[in-house]
Amino acid sequence: MSDPHGPLAGLSRLYPRYRVLFCDVWGVVHNGLAAFPPAVDALSRFRAAGGTVILVTNAPRPSAPIIAMLDQLGVARSAWDAVVSSGDATRAMIAPYRGRVIHHVGPPTIDDALYEGLGVIRGPAETAEAVVVTDLDEDDDTPDMYRDRAALWQSRNLPLICANPDKVVEVGDKLFYCGGALADLYSEIGGTVLMAGKPYAPIYAEALRLAEEALGRAVAREEILAVGDSVRTDATGAAGFGIDFLFVTGSIHAEELDAFGEADPSDIRDLVAPSGATMAGYMPRLVW
Repeated sequence: MSDPHGPLAGLSRLYPRYRVLFCDVWGVVHNGLAAFPPAVDALSRFRAAGGTVILVTNAPRPSAPIIAMLDQLGVARSAWDAVVSSGDATRAMIAPYRGRVIHHVGPPTIDDALYEGLGVIRGPAETAEAVVVTDLDEDDDTPDMYRDRAALWQSRNLPLICANPDKVVEVGDKLFYCGGALADLYSEIGGTVLMAGKPYAPIYAEALRLAEEALGRAVAREEILAVGDSVRTDATGAAGFGIDFLFVTGSIHAEELDAFGEADPSDIRDLVAPSGATMAGYMPRLVW
């Protein structure tokens, strides 16, 4: 590879320099409707060569239902060793509210698994002690639609626990707002926001634990490569955890970077630079 920070033909160029991948899921491995077969193949080949893959997702559910979803979307079990989600980390933040009222924002039933066994009571904001945001209530909602509700939360000094720090997500060929966008709004009006998913340390610490468990040995940061499509979460998280970053440009940043056309390497570097991440390279989609 002539440019160690430039375009890559495939993941194979980086093995065995990196032996462990912390790989983003939505936008890299699937688009919410179906798996990306070349990405699944790349991860499977990486593992077959001796690598270890930990899927690290900001999905606001525990890992068990996420694994079921991966199966449904056609992501082969050969592509990964373990899965850690923002939902796993968020449950630890909800646990202290056992027996108390929390106010849920997001689809009313799809995120039920987040609360299983925690003993919290889901109720209105007027009586709640915290707000838990897994997503916006409807796919077409925008954060501005929640300003009045957020003002009520802030007036009651309710902490907002954001189970999905992502601002947007790619579903098919469309982008939709996520919980992170609502958390940004709440922070802007003076509310307290708590997050555990990417780019924050708890989810990476759990990914490292799972990698070391899979390998049966300690793993050095130099062996780990973060793979992701978001500068805000994946690149920033990689920088904060001290690991290198492979940028998948053809997802949420595809249009601004002309990822599938005449992408300008300087535009890509300029976009990543504020995160502080050390970029091992970039490609529009993950391939071997």
